[in-house]
Amino acid sequence: MTSIWGMGMTSLLMVFLCFSIAKSEGENVGVGVNWGTMTSHELPAEKVVEMMKENGFKKLKLFEAEKRIMEALIGSEIQVMVAIPNFMLSDMSQDPSYADYWVDANISAYSYPGGVNIKYVAVGNEPFLKAYNATYLQITLPALKNVQNALHRAGLGDQIKATVPLNADIYESPESNPVPSAGDFRPEIKDATIEIIRFLNANDAPFTVNIYPFLSLYGNPYFPMDFAFFDGSNYKPVKDGYYLYTNVFDANYDTLVASLTKAGYPEMKIIVGEIGWPTDGDINANVKNAKRFNQGVIKHVLSSKGTPKRNGPLDIYLFSLLDENKKSTAPGSFETHWGIFEYDGKPKYELDLSGSRRDKGLSPVLGVEYKSRRWCVLNPRVKELDGLAKEIDYACSLSDCTSLGYGSTCNHLSLSENASYAFNMYYQLQDQHEWDCDFSGLAILTKEDPSVGECRFPVMIAYGTSVVVHRTVLKVLFGVLEGCIVFLLLFS
Repeated sequence: MTSIWGMGMTSLLMVFLCFSIAKSEGENVGVGVNWGTMTSHELPAEKVVEMMKENGFKKLKLFEAEKRIMEALIGSEIQVMVAIPNFMLSDMSQDPSYADYWVDANISAYSYPGGVNIKYVAVGNEPFLKAYNATYLQITLPALKNVQNALHRAGLGDQIKATVPLNADIYESPESNPVPSAGDFRPEIKDATIEIIRFLNANDAPFTVNIYPFLSLYGNPYFPMDFAFFDGSNYKPVKDGYYLYTNVFDANYDTLVASLTKAGYPEMKIIVGEIGWPTDGDINANVKNAKRFNQGVIKHVLSSKGTPKRNGPLDIYLFSLLDENKKSTAPGSFETHWGIFEYDGKPKYELDLSGSRRDKGLSPVLGVEYKSRRWCVLNPRVKELDGLAKEIDYACSLSDCTSLGYGSTCNHLSLSENASYAFNMYYQLQDQHEWDCDFSGLAILTKEDPSVGECRFPVMIAYGTSVVVHRTVLKVLFGVLEGCIVFLLLFS
């Protein structure tokens, strides 16, 4: 065997490069996390970023380039994927200058040495979802092209890649042969999907997919429970040729691999943009299952073994960092409960993110400020309750009562406790205004915590309401920016 000292300079350089690549890949092994902000009261961004650093999260996916979050990430070294919301896709697809302005304001402004470590731009979120009825089918690729070209014009195209997070419902295996190797893209979106893949491949960008084993269980009462998790031992593995599948994630992932292979891209890099398990809002959504599943994901990623058909490290982002009480519950009552952390930044359960087994557990967001310790509950002295159901419906229509549903943490409450929970959720959401605890004279304020067992009656954190900027406002802002640029060019 030739010693390293006997090698020529070329061989030494090759050893150095291989070592550097291996080291770089090793540093990227780990689980990322999604940070959604559809909540009535947002925690200070700088406190959340500090919590992420303390817990060792090194990769982050955002659904919008919110200024307060981007500024908080400066200097953090956390690798970031920044998203463009679906409502911007139409304008982004039609006007390259719109993409230029967005990149300038949200990417170039932060992508500098010591700034924000931006790695990807997510163009839309699940735009080919069946529920959208092809609304974004024709505009996603033009938007993707304009964004990537804008990144190139900004001198960032080599280091920051545009991708499109797609839902796992874009591919499937036929009922006659439900194994991963039979997978292919859905016929009605196949051509559009392959065009996106072709563009991503040409730009050395990854294919991004969201995979939710929980939804397999939620949508099919006959789905084998153990198959949804990574440690299942009571379910017969699925055999596909020489491969055995012991969990639905690997089977789903390799169905995508088969689909990409049939499209002519067998080596396409894949990112799992979202994966997780909710803790409430459904009979299978609880802390025990969420911990079991997410710890399984982490262990799977840290093993670097990959899937039966695609060996090697997996690139995965857990969904989600924090609970979001303003999310739509149309898909299910669990939608507001995906967080690893509560609305106030407290961890719901322990996770070993490092795989060391010496992990001290998750650190909370520190220095959180709360509203006064008071709750709005049903007045126990009220005897006439004819209008109670109407008041409960009103309170729940304007707040988050999903924990009261079947199989959820507060499903066991009595009628009076049910009313108190609903009244308090509304009262806290409205920032504890005294006049918001009336409900036609049925409610009263109390300083005694009315929580019942695992059903917690929260006190809201003392921070402001989230703001979602409408595209009309964005167009106005871009128009002002354009006017300023013209002014400077004319009079400089």
